[in-house]
Amino acid sequence: MSVNKEGFNMLRLSVNKNEYLMVGKDVRITFLGGNDRAMRLMIDAPKEVNVARGKAIEKRAAEKEPATENDCFC
Repeated sequence: MSVNKEGFNMLRLSVNKNEYLMVGKDVRITFLGGNDRAMRLMIDAPKEVNVARGKAIEKRAAEKEPATENDCFC
């Protein structure tokens, strides 16, 4: 186990198709398979748990950032 830049522990795993991880008591992540480009996951979580892709979070954050004087919209 290693520590990432945010100070959280990071666990790297190798998994087989249909294996799953439990996050707490309520969130189950099942690995459905994949290829060299993408991994398919199924996430079972209560409605109260917010599940979002990192890509979507980063896009929303970038859209909310104000333009700086160095930005060019030519």
